[in-house]
Formats: sequence, structure tokens, C-alpha cells
Amino acid sequence: MKRPFQILMLALLATGLIACGPARKSVFPPTLSIQQLVQQPDGEWRLTVRIQNNSYDEMDFKSIEGRLQIAALIPIRLHARFERDIPELAGDVIEIDVLPTPAMSLALQAAAGKGSAAAVAYRISGSASARPEQEKQPRDFSFDGSGWISPVPGIANTWR
Repeated sequence: MKRPFQILMLALLATGLIACGPARKSVFPPTLSIQQLVQQPDGEWRLTVRIQNNSYDEMDFKSIEGRLQIAALIPIRLHARFERDIPELAGDVIEIDVLPTPAMSLALQAAAGKGSAAAVAYRISGSASARPEQEKQPRDFSFDGSGWISPVPGIANTWR
């Protein structure tokens, strides 16, 4: 009678000690989207890219490496190095300058001729290097986002 009681107490004690460990917060890949695109006089585009941290943990973002595709055209490289601490379930923006292909510029010009009712599809995909708060080393998180950008009424060469 004494032996089963001792085994039960030992099992309860072990379960209680396991539960005392630090809670691990859930970490999920970020979402990236284009918040604004401005056509510069020299032909470059200045992208304002929104990084949405979907984790229940603060993330220290270091860089992104990916591709930007406008309409169904050939994608271009999207690359940036930066330092952004983004709290859990929050977002922040970075600015990236890219040189579009001539076909991409023509696609935006054609849509701009239609006014603010026009929209052009985009897709950004790749990986973001970030370090979750509870980890020592950064790791890569895949992202794949798409959406639409439209000309901003009254602001030339600007799309949102």
C-alpha cells in the first residue's frame, strides 16, 4: 500500500517541477506588404515596406532578402539590412530603394493613366532574418505576401 502511494507522489512532484519551467512564447513568420511606392525622378522606386510581427514575442529584425514582382512581370531583387525591434503583434516600416525593370515602370504608367481607380497587383516573397526575444541567434523566416497598389490622388508618382 505504501509503495503505490510513493510512486504517485513522485509522479506528481515530477509533473509539478516540469510545469515550473519558463513559458515559451509562440513565434510565427512575419507578414510583409508594400505600404507606399514612390517613383523617384532618376527612375528608382522608394518602397515603404511594412513588417508585421505576428509572434507573441518581440522580434529583432536584421534584414530581408527576397523578390518583388509587379503584375505578372519578371521579379526583381528586394534586399535590405536594418535594425528594427518590433514588439509582439505590432508592425513597423522600412524604406528600400529598388531599380525596376522598364516593363515594371511601363505597367505603373499605364495604370496611372486610368486615374485613382486603377490598381496594379504585386507580390513580395523571400525571407526575413530576425531574432526572437527568447533566443540567442537570429533565424530566417519565410514570407510571401501579395496585394494591390493604386495611384494616390493629388500626389504625383505615389502609389499605395
